[in-house]
This record gives sequence, structure tokens and C-alpha cells, in this order.
Amino acid sequence: MKLQVSILFLCISILNARAQISIQKISNNWQFKNVNERIWYSATVPGTVHTDLLQNKLIPDPFYRDNETKLQWISSTNWEYQTYFNVSKNTLQNKTINLVFEGLDTYAEVFLNGKNILYANNMFRTWKIDVKNLIRSKGNHLYIKFFSADRIADSLANIATIKYPSENNRNFIRKAQYHFGWDFAPMLTTCGIWRNIKLEIGDNYHTTKDIQPSWDVELKQTPDSIGQSFYFTEKGKPIFIKGANWVPADVFLPRVSKEKYRNLLVAAKQAGINLLRVWGGGIYEADDFYNLCDSLHIMVWQDFMFAGAMYPADKASLENIKQEAIDNIKRLNHHPCIVLWCGNNEIDEAWNNWGWQKQFNLSNQDSVRIWKEYQQIFQELLPQLVQTYSGKPYIASTPLYGWGKSKSKTHGDSHYWGIWWGLEPIEKYKEKVPRFMSEYGMQSLPNLTSIEKFSSPNDRDTASIVMKLHQKHTTGYQNLAVYLLQNNLHTATFNEYVEATQVLQTKALATAITAHLSAQPYCMGSILWQWNDCWPGTTWSVIDYYGNKKKAYYTVQKLFTAKQKGKAIIKK
Repeated sequence: MKLQVSILFLCISILNARAQISIQKISNNWQFKNVNERIWYSATVPGTVHTDLLQNKLIPDPFYRDNETKLQWISSTNWEYQTYFNVSKNTLQNKTINLVFEGLDTYAEVFLNGKNILYANNMFRTWKIDVKNLIRSKGNHLYIKFFSADRIADSLANIATIKYPSENNRNFIRKAQYHFGWDFAPMLTTCGIWRNIKLEIGDNYHTTKDIQPSWDVELKQTPDSIGQSFYFTEKGKPIFIKGANWVPADVFLPRVSKEKYRNLLVAAKQAGINLLRVWGGGIYEADDFYNLCDSLHIMVWQDFMFAGAMYPADKASLENIKQEAIDNIKRLNHHPCIVLWCGNNEIDEAWNNWGWQKQFNLSNQDSVRIWKEYQQIFQELLPQLVQTYSGKPYIASTPLYGWGKSKSKTHGDSHYWGIWWGLEPIEKYKEKVPRFMSEYGMQSLPNLTSIEKFSSPNDRDTASIVMKLHQKHTTGYQNLAVYLLQNNLHTATFNEYVEATQVLQTKALATAITAHLSAQPYCMGSILWQWNDCWPGTTWSVIDYYGNKKKAYYTVQKLFTAKQKGKAIIKK
């Protein structure tokens, strides 16, 4: 037995020795410029064109007042980045020298010493290029030209033979969908080198990530006398999910530091959160996020990056999606925190319930084709890749049924938006209890100290241009007015209004969470929308963009950390 152990240890040591590679980050001396101008400015890598412009004082803060509308020209412009770097003579003697791009946002041509080495077309992919025959010791010139994602998305939509339902053309490109605007996010379609560029020197053929101990978490979806269950078990024991939906913590992603991740995730742990859902309109988060979730024992429901639109599935698109999925499953799968992969956010529901066929004037033939392409991506390709590279559970879409369908209460997971979108009274949460609630929520304004950071005193009125701009839901303030009236929350000043919306949000979340907890084991999960923000505005978050906790945070914390006695409420 000792001999076998010794041999095993020796084999692992040899394997690790072979796997050793050296890394040289290409992060210094970067410059950037508008393709139509001559002057180069200093750039930060990783970074974005917006933050580089801001650091060089060429634009005002995009988040301040109504600057968002004044800076739309940036996204329709092409941008150039360049740097020069050296490598040691010892480096050149290696048989393998790869240039690795961990994140290029999004369409980019890359040249090394005048040679075109890459055309990137996916923000979420890692690109690895053999540069052994191109690299030299001194003065290597790395040049990247970024093309307007807005213009390319529009051009791809224009040449498409059918119309794929979406509110804009974001669905034609593999870029964070919230960059094109959402009901909690501004429209700031940025570009740039958003993750590291590095030289990998040496053969990493044998490199494997350290496999973390499994938490033995399973998803149970089985038909029963009520409908179909949806709950998680850990080591065979059913657990009630106390969760929240996670959105990117900034529009400009390289600004999300490990410290910001830590603050938001520690706050989640302190609030009793045991699962975060990484929403499909954002990004596959940085390694720091998952490392912290591992250490804090916070489970992660990981969406693939598709949300609220139909996506093309031609041969080139499928191959691009395939490589994106492989890159990210392989990067993340060793994290025990990831307990579920989900194909998309709300697309199945949208196709079946949102009237897209009529809205986009789709023929029967086009509808059949679009749905077939949906199935190719979410019911064939992605589950096959998850099975091959992960082995963890996969669901095609969330929710299983739309909130207007009776089955949304009895089958699978549910997004209940009758409260908010449907303007139903908050008390309806007591009736509309599903098997597992994966989205629900109520808007509120951020704290006054946060509002003061993005507005001037004259802006502090919901009728002002600035406060309207920082409210991205089309009827957001109207909806809030309805709910404030329903709940006898009357205000005379803006400060009172801010406080009243937070009281309202608190009541809504408290009513929902109490109903979900009380309905165990019929209901086995409560994932509120949303935990955090990507910019300062009126949203559903319980922690605002600046990290300030809203009133609702403390109520969520009280309810999720209290000891609960479940009641077997079975509604047939």
C-alpha cells in the first residue's frame, strides 16, 4: 500500500513538473486612440474605452447626471490600442510561446509585429495564439483595433433573412447583453481589453486545475401529485434556498475589484444567502467571484449568457457558442460552488407568452425555424457540453412556465412578476407561492447619500431629466406611484419619497419571503431580484451601486437568518 501511494505521489509530481509554465502579463505601456484621430493617450489594461477616456479627462463621468445620453458617440466609433513589450532571450528558446487573450470586448483585429494573428468576435472566449515564430526579444508591437459592436450588430441584423425577436440587435453578437441597456442598466456599449493579455511560455498540455471537494449538491426535478418538484439537496438532505439574483457589479467590468466582490459576497453571507444566481444577461464572472463563493460556502446557479431574445443558430454562430461554453465550463467547473448550469433567462417564457410572433410579424415558417434554432442551442448543444465537461445539473431555461400560467405555481421554478409588472397588490405573494421562486422583487430608490453622488440638488425630483434617466423601467415611477398609494405611503418631499420606496420594497420582500418560508416543503426556494447594481439608479437591488445597503437588506437578513419551522402546505 505504501509503495502504491509513493508511486502515485511520484506520478503526480512528474505531471505537475511537466505542467509548469511561466506567465508574462502584457499590461504595461498601453496607449489608445480614436481611429479617426492622431493623438495616442495612455490606457489601462485590463480596462475599457470609456474608463480610459475618463482617466484622460476626455469625457465626464458617464454615470453622473445625464451624461449617458451625451456619450453615445463612443459606442459607434472604432478604437485602437497598442503597446510594445520585450521578452528575455531565455524565453525565445522555449518550444512553446502562446499569446493568450482572456477577454477582448468584442470585435477586434489583433496584430503582432505587423502580422494579423486574430480576429475576435466573442467577449466571453479565451483566445490562444502560437506566436513562437513571430516574437522577438526587443520591441514587440502588439496592436488591436476594436470595431463598434453597435454597428456590427445592426449590420448582422440587416443581412439576416428573418427577424429574431429582441428589443434591439444585441442578440446577434456574443457580448454582455446588459451593455445594450436593460430595465436596471444604462446603454453604454463599451469595448476594450477587459481581461488579461499574457504570454504563456512552456508546454501546458498536462495542466489541470486543482479539483475542489464536492459539496454533493443535487437538483431534484420529479413529477409528483402536485406537479413537478424543483429543489436542491446537499448530501441527500433537502435544503431551502435563500437566494438572490446577481448582476454584473459595474457597467465597466474591469472596475470590479476583488475587494468589491468580497464586500458584496460577505454581505450576502451575513444576510443568510446560501445561493446566488448569476443572471444570463451579464457575464461569466471573474475567478475571484467563484473563489470567494467557494470559501463562503455560497452556491452558484450559473446561467449561460443568453437573455430575453431569440438567438441565431447558423453554423458559425453555433461554433462560436460552442467554444464560448467550453471555455467557461472548463474554467469554472472545478469550483464546488457551482451547482447548476442554466441555458438562458426567460427565453422559453418569452416565446410562449410574450406575443413575439405577432409583435415581430413572424410567419409560421419563420416561427418554426426560430424555435428549431432555440432547441439546437438550449436543448441540444449546451446540455451536451455540460454533460461532457461538467456533469453538473443543467436546465434549458428559467422559469419553467411564465407567471401568467397556472402551472407556474405547481411545476418547476417560477419568476413571479404579477407584482410589479402586473400591478397586483403585494398581498398576492401570499397566494402566488410556487414550488421554487427564482425571481421576484420590488423597486426602490437608492439611499440619499448615493443619489447625491450622481445628481445635483435641482435633479432630485422624479420628473427631472436626470432621475428619469436613472430609472430604466419604462413605467417605473408610475408603478411605484401605484404601490405607494396601495400601501398608504404618502410623501411630501423627495427625501420622504426615497424613504417610502425603501419601506415599500421592504414590505414586498418581507411578504414574499415569509410566504415562501412558510410553505415548505411545497416551496423550497426564494431567490429575490436583485442583489446588487451595475450603476446608480432606481432598481430592484437591496445593495446599491456604491455598496450602500437599502432598508430591505436588513429585513432580508432578519428573515433568512431566523430559524424557521417548515409547514407542509400542499395545494392541489
